[in-house]
Amino acid sequence: MMRDQVVVIGGGLAGSEAAWQAAERGASVTLYEMRPMQGTAAHKTGQLAEIVCSNSLGSADPVSAPGLLKEEMRLLNSLVMRAAELARVPAGAALAVDRDLFAQEVTNTLETHPNIRIVREEVQEIPTDALCIVATGPLTSERMSQALTALTQKKNLAFFDAISPIIDAESIDMQKVFRASRYDKGGADYLNCPMDDKTYTAFYDALMAAEKVQAKDFEQVPYFEGCIPIEAMAERGKQTLTFGPMKPVGLIDPHTGKQSHAVLQLRAENRYGSCYNMVGFQTKLKYPEQQRVFRMIPGLERAEFLRFGSVHRNTFVNAPALLRNTLQLKSRGTTFLAGCLIGVEGYVESAATGGLVGINAARALANLPMVTPPLTTAHGALINYLTTSDARYFQPMNTNFGLFPPLPAKIRDKVQRRRMIHQRALDEFQAWKTQFVVS
Repeated sequence: MMRDQVVVIGGGLAGSEAAWQAAERGASVTLYEMRPMQGTAAHKTGQLAEIVCSNSLGSADPVSAPGLLKEEMRLLNSLVMRAAELARVPAGAALAVDRDLFAQEVTNTLETHPNIRIVREEVQEIPTDALCIVATGPLTSERMSQALTALTQKKNLAFFDAISPIIDAESIDMQKVFRASRYDKGGADYLNCPMDDKTYTAFYDALMAAEKVQAKDFEQVPYFEGCIPIEAMAERGKQTLTFGPMKPVGLIDPHTGKQSHAVLQLRAENRYGSCYNMVGFQTKLKYPEQQRVFRMIPGLERAEFLRFGSVHRNTFVNAPALLRNTLQLKSRGTTFLAGCLIGVEGYVESAATGGLVGINAARALANLPMVTPPLTTAHGALINYLTTSDARYFQPMNTNFGLFPPLPAKIRDKVQRRRMIHQRALDEFQAWKTQFVVS
């Protein structure tokens, strides 16, 4: 027998938003949060939706991709967005909050909601007798990690991000790069940035001197070979990168007819060819340093970074292999995943996915069909990336304009193009909400 309720495991931003959205639609919700009975290496309080790393929720510019995602969340009466506005502090173009006030507002709202019961204990097994939302975040407990491993298989669960930067395709100088696959195998699937010895030496020296992000105490673990930052790899010797991610073998530069000293490969991140991943360039360089150093690579002198690289602790699943576009497990439709656990980067992205699964869990409880926002919206574009990317190369992602499908007509002016993408998204999100979410 299935319980007539929604169970939410994890009281972070994703779990809190999920509980709120489900409860607001009439569902009976039990929200489990192990804090303060059991702490984590990063959290300091027992408050729900505690923000631990930064008080910034990203850009508040309504015409930016993060700003658009926030606008869509407000259309869904998001608790996280409402609490953020109440706790907002001055931060220029960013939405920053007083962390204590923000967490208190979310906690008080959920504790007093008539449809929500909050249980302060660790859940060690994923229930099979209830609709369940797992939103345990990057610091998922060991026992819940074991439960997820048993459910998803070990190969589909990671405990560290090893993220390479992603670049807007339109900012790449196509006159300096060339299309090819190594040894001409598999078609011309990569963009290749060739470097001669002098250019590589200047790049290497800048890389070695660049400032790096220091790991938190709980992240002080040895790297494994699959996630070594490029700067750590470079410390093994000047030519190490030319035998690794910058290996030139099998790539002939058509501009010179010769093999270059080093080559950076760029792989298309989506079927639109609107953004490219810097293959093998996971890094702990500070963001301004990534921009400065990586723009020394031929073809990337004016690169616009849609996502910067990082290496940090983060429990997440291989979403394309495991999840439907409703964020239900393919293998168990009664279990939803949300937040950092599904491979989103950022507080707001985590909360947004929590909101969607809360809506769908409530609909499932009411025997209504599942819903997914259109691909042209910020929610829909992010979900599409998570569930349709190549599972072999899947890496966590933040929301950015590179994920959106192109406009029907090509618009050269970037600002105008993004304004049109923004308006299209809001129009279609509002129409989707009116048709499905409030019915």
